Amino acid sequence: MDPRPASALKTRMADRNPVPRVVILGGGFGGLAAARALRKAPAEVTLVDRQNHHCFQPLLYQVATAALTPADVAWPIRSVLRDQRNARVLMAAVETVDLEARIVRTSGGDLPFDYLVVATGATHTYFGRDEWSANAPGLKRVEDATAIRNEILMAYERAELSDDEAVRRALTTFVVIGGGPTGVEMAGAIADVARNALPPDFRRVDPRASRVMLVEAGPRLLSAFPEALSRYAEQALRRMGIEVRTGAPVTAIEPGRIVIGEGEAVAAGAVIWAAGVKASPAAAWLDAEADRAGRVKVDPNLGLPGRPGIYVIGDVAAVVDEAGRPVPGVAPAAKQMGDYVGKAIAVQIKGRAVANGFRYRHQGDLATIGRKVAIARLPGVTLTGLAGWLFWSVAHVYFLIGARSRIAVAFSWLWDYVTFGRRSRLITAAAPSESSA
Repeated sequence: MDPRPASALKTRMADRNPVPRVVILGGGFGGLAAARALRKAPAEVTLVDRQNHHCFQPLLYQVATAALTPADVAWPIRSVLRDQRNARVLMAAVETVDLEARIVRTSGGDLPFDYLVVATGATHTYFGRDEWSANAPGLKRVEDATAIRNEILMAYERAELSDDEAVRRALTTFVVIGGGPTGVEMAGAIADVARNALPPDFRRVDPRASRVMLVEAGPRLLSAFPEALSRYAEQALRRMGIEVRTGAPVTAIEPGRIVIGEGEAVAAGAVIWAAGVKASPAAAWLDAEADRAGRVKVDPNLGLPGRPGIYVIGDVAAVVDEAGRPVPGVAPAAKQMGDYVGKAIAVQIKGRAVANGFRYRHQGDLATIGRKVAIARLPGVTLTGLAGWLFWSVAHVYFLIGARSRIAVAFSWLWDYVTFGRRSRLITAAAPSESSA
């Protein structure tokens, strides 16, 4: 980073605007943390997002499996920042960034900036097979979660209508592709809703006989966890009746079926993609060097090399820790980056240089497998089973925004735990026909 960014920017700002303008792209964990860190700074903070809400992505799979509603895991960004007098929120899509003029061009107009924070996150990657997305949706947005919920529940409705046992068997087969935390959690949740919540609701089809498959191309599940915990997760999933396939690359995804390896076809009522992510197009906007996943390579202060006052954080940034290991794309990491950058900008506005580079503090790895079963790998201790599940539950409730959400989610989980139910079993897609019943 330029050793004199604060003075250079201060001169430019004096020429342009007496109040420094900070533009933050993205209302996820990183963007919100940056905005909040600037709440006392003498600056005009503008947060831009193409949606009007912040989404708690770690719990989207629970919306997809009818445990929670969208309102439990998403909050209007304007509401989150409404008490921050120096902040405004704009709903617009980023089109490009003019680095020389220091202007962000959006679908809602041009936004001049003195400081820019890019926190636009990541989306699904199909490793060059983008046509698969139509038949294997990923899970990054509320819309993704409700679409998957519709698909799973509609599969049971269609099975209930069918007189053909083979058709019913195919419709009640669910395939999750990808053995990371999202894939493991998704497979476990589908099995739980099929075994516990749905059976009393149907007469001709037995949801307990559903086939749930978790397919992973690599040699084991949860590759970021120690091998012993990977084995524990696989054994727990198998005890739940889930068919785990490792070393099994998917070679084709078509309507109603997938192909594994050289030709093993599996008919399915729903296929869910949890196999990989790629960064947003920020590297192209910034004309910046990126890694293979499209993440922008940043300097130790999370700045864009050679561009004072421009920062890239969260899933869209290629950041390494003190040991040279990549910082994981998880919510705590994005929040730490956002808080660091927000405070760094506040310091520079006061005319001081940023003293220290960003240091990531790893707080642990979490993955839930199913009812009363989870893994919590923390510094110095590892929890599994019920203890891991309780810690996982408390940690996720803690990270939710607002007391109302924490109470609502905690109550939903307690209710589902006691009753084995799922309260959000709603199909919100278009009706299958125009005729009324």
